[in-house]
Amino acid sequence: MKTQYKISIAMAAFAACGATAIAAELPAGTVISKANFDQVKNETFEGKTITSMVPEKVEWQIRNWGLTIKLRKSEPITMDPKMVEATKKYAGEVKYDAAMNEVSGYKAGLPFPDVASSDPNYAAKLVWNFYYGAPVGQVMNLNFTYLLVDGDKGLERTQNWVLSRYFMKNRLTGKNTPVEGDGSVFAKTLLFATYPQDVKGLGLFTIRYDGPQLEENSVYIKSSRRTRRLPGGAWMDPIGGTDQLKDDLEVWDARPSWYKSFKYVGKRWILAVAHQSNSSDLSKKGTPDAWPTVDLKNPPYWNPVDAWEPREVHVIEAVAPDAHPYSKKIMYMDVAYPRIYMGEAYDKKGEFWKWLFFSGRPLKGEDGVQTYISGQGHTIDFKRKHATIFVNAPDVKTNSPWTADDVSLGKLEAAGQ
Repeated sequence: MKTQYKISIAMAAFAACGATAIAAELPAGTVISKANFDQVKNETFEGKTITSMVPEKVEWQIRNWGLTIKLRKSEPITMDPKMVEATKKYAGEVKYDAAMNEVSGYKAGLPFPDVASSDPNYAAKLVWNFYYGAPVGQVMNLNFTYLLVDGDKGLERTQNWVLSRYFMKNRLTGKNTPVEGDGSVFAKTLLFATYPQDVKGLGLFTIRYDGPQLEENSVYIKSSRRTRRLPGGAWMDPIGGTDQLKDDLEVWDARPSWYKSFKYVGKRWILAVAHQSNSSDLSKKGTPDAWPTVDLKNPPYWNPVDAWEPREVHVIEAVAPDAHPYSKKIMYMDVAYPRIYMGEAYDKKGEFWKWLFFSGRPLKGEDGVQTYISGQGHTIDFKRKHATIFVNAPDVKTNSPWTADDVSLGKLEAAGQ
């Protein structure tokens, strides 16, 4: 009996191991939702379990906020050869000041291509790689729509905006390479509304210096038809009446030295939208179907609807300055490419507040250089039960043949007329 009992235990153990070993590999196209999450969480996709690729706050949304994830096979995203060449040529000139968390000598490419995980400033240098080297192009010109969404009532209103950004460094093509001007300015940005009438002309012109000083912001006042200078801390303020801070563009839009500190949490795999579908259908303008990659038909009306793929990411925690509305951000940045897919924002009590989720895709610039553009971005405020979603127009372009004069205070004033 003892021998038979031992054999039974061994067979049971073998069966259990076998069940684990042959856990199903889910096919592309599988949709993960609250209804089936517990059934599929230990199954694999591209050899990794679903539960290992779903961060805690994403699982929480699947279980409580109607988020669904459709799986797609991953595809590599590669750097343009000009970016690789610039990194090799100029990275050796970059200096890092650990006491100030500041960088000097940057011209183009990634500033820290070979940073080691043993470096005590590993997390900070990774964020500097994103700040300087995010391959959004040397000229961005985006026409986009903000969808303002109430979690109980649905789509409240839409606003049309323009974002134009001209980088004075990391210029890979054209006459002024790799730096335009005297090197003191990193980028110039225009952000203004064009619709509806009550917000038309509202906007900012920003000069961001390539140094620790705060940026210079000018706002156009419609009532007086004048511009006025804003305090340097405007980078932490909300954009218009939206849920999105200026600092939330692309999940991260601050000079890294403006934050207190960075902590490297670890490396992991997540599911993200890295090859976004077409996010606008202008033939259906005026209906929810005009934005097919946002679930405007089902509560809470703000969830992305797209195909997610496995991406290996660095998880980085950034502690915000005291004046910032957030206490910290946690970001998920691609290991192979300077791209942040999502972020978590926490309030002053350390409680989860907002989810920042950006969908993107590779895009050839007008000069032939490979760039990467965010086609859609979700800022979800769970305290307010409200969201702001930006959706790019389908004809988005990068690296247009602009000059620095095309992004100026005069352009902001003209837009407000």
